[in-house]
Amino acid sequence: MADTTDRPEGAVPEAATVTVDYPGVPDIGPLEDDSLESELMTLNMGPQHPSTHGVLRLELKTDGEIVDNVRPHIGYLHRCFEKHAESLSYPQVVPFTDRMDYLAAMNNNLAFCLAVEKLLEVELPERVEYVRVIMCELNRIASHLVSFGTYGMDIGAFTPFLFAFREREDIFDLFEMTCGARMLYNYIWVGGVSHDLPPGFTEKCRAFLDKFEDKMIEYNDLLSHNKIFIERTANVGVLPLEAAFSYNLTGPNLRGSGYRWDLRRDDPYSIYDRFEFDIPIGSGEMGQLGDCWDRYMVRIREMAESAKIIRQALDQIPEGDVHKAVPRNVRPPKDVECYFRSETPRGEMGIYVISDGSNVPYRVKVKSPCFTAIAAMNDLCRGHYVADIIAVIGSIDIVLGEVDR
Repeated sequence: MADTTDRPEGAVPEAATVTVDYPGVPDIGPLEDDSLESELMTLNMGPQHPSTHGVLRLELKTDGEIVDNVRPHIGYLHRCFEKHAESLSYPQVVPFTDRMDYLAAMNNNLAFCLAVEKLLEVELPERVEYVRVIMCELNRIASHLVSFGTYGMDIGAFTPFLFAFREREDIFDLFEMTCGARMLYNYIWVGGVSHDLPPGFTEKCRAFLDKFEDKMIEYNDLLSHNKIFIERTANVGVLPLEAAFSYNLTGPNLRGSGYRWDLRRDDPYSIYDRFEFDIPIGSGEMGQLGDCWDRYMVRIREMAESAKIIRQALDQIPEGDVHKAVPRNVRPPKDVECYFRSETPRGEMGIYVISDGSNVPYRVKVKSPCFTAIAAMNDLCRGHYVADIIAVIGSIDIVLGEVDR
């Protein structure tokens, strides 16, 4: 029976389908979802960017706000360190090592000097070993303080930067009273150090450690356990342990993925085997194991372990002459070579030296932990928002002076 429901004239029944023909337009049928293709956009992040400091360019391929591919472009700080080393005497190379990882110059000095001392087979005075450990661990704390402060500032928290530099200045005061320099030191020499610890250093260093250990609680309250900071870093930039191995990552970036490896304990050099300290690792405490928060927290906890080492070294340091083993002329035997690695704040730094018997190295090659870390940027960033790239860069804590050299 026909529908007799009253309705306005010309109205279409609900079940009816209206078909409109457009003359000259072919019927292509319904569109499939996969027929709509989007084009990736190229976005340059840096070098003119507050978080890349004019020394790094990241070429991003993005699908809207989602990162599809990251290609780092380096070389903005290239200064030909390795080539310069071929025309300098061994002691003259040491100031150049300051300028690779300029936030951890003491550790760079130590890495190069240990390699040359291995060539020379030099036996160091006990006091020299202790002084070096104290200085390098103070520099490790200072380096991690910069990482802590700048990471918070990159994400939007300015106050941690001020707090971090307050304690960093105390460490610089200790360096200045020892060797006269606050950032680039040329302090650790082949066979010794440039200056012995001055009177009053031990007391001032202990006072700093007492204050600093209380400030660690302040740092965690201010940033580490801040809800916004956790949301910006947890489950972001996750690096599985297998990927960390494949990129040959070391230092906090490897330990952040849950692997307990530190050259100071697992392949000890100098006198690190005499000290008791823990190796912090990531545990997925706030998100997935190996995320940005884990890498950040490893560095925070490492500062407390460095303070433990310094206290033990101050308690055990013997008397002695720090210049006793400094050679008048550094001239390793001919046709010998060596590779030495040490644990810097950013990971394993390797120094390869070849001697031709003169007082000038035939070849110096550096293995940089920051270079291997930056190689992992694509895996760390793929699938995240563009805004998350800043959190990833800060979490791997790279210094481009060491990458470019």
